[in-house]
Amino acid sequence: MRGTFDGIAAALATHGLILRGGFSFASDEAAPASLSGAPAKSVLLVGQAGAVPWPHFRRWLERQARGIANPLDTWSRAVIGAVAQEFGARMVSPSDRPYLPFQQWAMRAEGLKPSPLGILMHPQYGLWHAYRGALLFEEEIFLPEPHQTIHLCDTCADKPCLKSCPVDAYSEQGFGHQACLGHVRGPRGEPCRTGGCLDRNACPYGTDYRYAPEVQAFHMASFMR
Repeated sequence: MRGTFDGIAAALATHGLILRGGFSFASDEAAPASLSGAPAKSVLLVGQAGAVPWPHFRRWLERQARGIANPLDTWSRAVIGAVAQEFGARMVSPSDRPYLPFQQWAMRAEGLKPSPLGILMHPQYGLWHAYRGALLFEEEIFLPEPHQTIHLCDTCADKPCLKSCPVDAYSEQGFGHQACLGHVRGPRGEPCRTGGCLDRNACPYGTDYRYAPEVQAFHMASFMR
């Protein structure tokens, strides 16, 4: 299976994507279907660290007709789907309906925990990473258990990520979606529209992987639609 991992990783790397861990489903677990329709026995998560895929995505987007509703999702499906086909896996996406438990899968695969913003905190990438899809296999694969990692949010006393939003969109009660959306769309939301979420940018961890303003503006524009 090592050769398969290496082959998948190499195929994904040409698009700036990486493998983000995986695991085998328990025998009594309700697993999603594999390519054949039988319950999958294993899953490998696919994602990114920082904004490495951005140039690959932009080059693809320039060749597409205008007006694609969800271009990043469309690109991710095409790229990861091609890799899945090459290696006999079924590709699934975080936007598939009904929703699959991607965050739970990610926590299980990499040993991560959510930050106060809901984004999983990574010990190296901070909040600047994402999961773009997953590969479901009909055969069982054996992966080492994820290492115990320090949850950086537990060591952060000041919690600047909860103090930078002008409308306090994040709190112990959760995310105030309407408050955030109203502010970002409003006359005082220009810093958020052009540079991304102020709370997320206030996090002191993983800053080497922080998305460039262009990338953050793209994601914010998607959020506002």
